[in-house]
Amino acid sequence: MKKIALVVAVLALIASIATFFYSQEKSSLVYVDVNKLLEGYNRTKVVRAEFEKKAKLLRSNVDSLVTDWQKELKLYEKERSSYSKKELKLKQELLSNKQQQINNYQQAVQKQIQEEDKKSTQTVINDINDFVTEYGKKKGYKMIFGASGGGNIMYADKSADLTEKVLEGLNAEFEGK
Repeated sequence: MKKIALVVAVLALIASIATFFYSQEKSSLVYVDVNKLLEGYNRTKVVRAEFEKKAKLLRSNVDSLVTDWQKELKLYEKERSSYSKKELKLKQELLSNKQQQINNYQQAVQKQIQEEDKKSTQTVINDINDFVTEYGKKKGYKMIFGASGGGNIMYADKSADLTEKVLEGLNAEFEGK
C-alpha cells in the first residue's frame, strides 16, 4: 500500500513538474513591436510607393499652376508701365484672384494628400491587426500586446517577443505563400 502511494506521489510530482515546464514554455502574455511590423511588412512598402506616386502627381499639378502664375506676374511687371490705370487695376485683381485660387487649391491638395496617407496607413494597420488576431487565436495566446515605443510596454523578456514570427507570417500571407 505504501509502495502504491509512493508511486502515485512520484507520478504526481513528475506530472506537476512536466506541467510546470510545459506552461513556462509558452507564455500567454506576449508582444509584438508594432513599428518593426510596419517597417518590415512588404505591403507597407507597396502602399507607400503608391501613395508617393499619387502625392507627387498632385504636387506637380500645384507646381505647374504656381509656375504659370509666376510667369504671368513677371510679364505683368515687365509690361505694367504700358498699361493704363484701369488696366493695371484689372490685371492686379486678376493676378490676386488667381493667386488666391492657387492657394486654395494647394490647401485642398495638401489635405487630400494627408487623408490619402492616413487611409493607406490605416489599410496596412488593419492588415496587421487582422493577422495578429488570427495568429493569436491559432497559436492559443490569451493576449498579444503591441509595443510601439510610446511607453505602453516598458520591459518585456525577449522570449515573449513574437515580432519576427508574426512578420514572417504576415509577409508570407501578403506574398501569397
